[in-house]
Amino acid sequence: MNELKLKDLYDGFRDPKTIKALKNLVDKEAAKFPGKINVMEVCGGHTHTIMKYGLNQLMPENIDFIHGPGCPVCVMPKERIDHAYILSLQEDVILVTLGDMIKVPGSHGSLQDARSKGADVRFVYSPLDTIKIARENPNKKIIFFAIGFETTTPMTAALLEHVTKNKIENIYFHINHITVPEPMKVLLESNDCQIDAFIGPSHVSVITGSKIYKEFVTKYKKPVVVAGFEPVDVMQSILAIVKQFNENRCELEIEYSRAVSNDGNIAAQNLINKYFTKATHFRWRGLGDIPDSALRLRDEYSNMDAEIIYKNILPNEKIDDHKLCICGDIMRGVAKPNDCKVFGKACKPSSPLGSCMVSSEGACSAYYKYGNLIK
Repeated sequence: MNELKLKDLYDGFRDPKTIKALKNLVDKEAAKFPGKINVMEVCGGHTHTIMKYGLNQLMPENIDFIHGPGCPVCVMPKERIDHAYILSLQEDVILVTLGDMIKVPGSHGSLQDARSKGADVRFVYSPLDTIKIARENPNKKIIFFAIGFETTTPMTAALLEHVTKNKIENIYFHINHITVPEPMKVLLESNDCQIDAFIGPSHVSVITGSKIYKEFVTKYKKPVVVAGFEPVDVMQSILAIVKQFNENRCELEIEYSRAVSNDGNIAAQNLINKYFTKATHFRWRGLGDIPDSALRLRDEYSNMDAEIIYKNILPNEKIDDHKLCICGDIMRGVAKPNDCKVFGKACKPSSPLGSCMVSSEGACSAYYKYGNLIK
């Protein structure tokens, strides 16, 4: 018996013949529908799959992908990037965060710029790596700058659990965890909404379950198909959406059934609820202030909350993006990266003006890397 390799597990989901067969099925279904269907993929991971495998080029003329705000680094407003920058420069502070944050520009510069000024900034793959940094630097204040949607929130909660149980006193938290449903509602209620259906996020749904999207079907009458990240997943989801339109249905479907259930990961949800509660407000880049769209530490853990401890030096004033940057419009689904005048010119991964070009999940990054749009 041949040894099973990791490649064997995903090859079928990237098989060109399967993708072509699904394209033919999508074409046949789309030909039956008289109008246009705009499908928003909420998650930046799906955007990169679409561009990497050219799935946008396989769509019939009446099916279009529009890109959503599902990139946590992209939607982070400049003032909160400034929080990270300012905290990193404080005496006896080590700022720890995830790698995508390194080049995101705030009004003072990026964390990479802060490093060049002497700040001790560490980038980790897992929040739990913060524990080792704290043990090796007992006289330093270790601030974990937490970012991400429901996908990464359980890992921050696990770090909190370890810190509290082991009474580690030199780890603090700046929380920037955000949630998916609220910005989806804002997009649907906006005057310039162009969304007809959603491809639901993969990893978020593993944690939350598909139940968080039911309202979009019942109240907003928009089909939702929760999809995996592979190209076959996305093509199957598009096929399911077009079939719903042809059959006059509006349903919540789970294409990514190998990992997603209706209820999600209950243990992870309980751990999140133990340490976090809803923040009253959170400003999203491009979308503005969205109530109840983010999390904060519960009051009983305020002694670890860097946003409270350092409140006197952290700004709260709204800071606008570069005047030429249209990241906000891109994340609202009303523009695409190649609509931007500075895309691929003044704004490139090596010299980004906006967050969508910085993040590995950003739409501009995907277009630049895979889109063949640079002349």
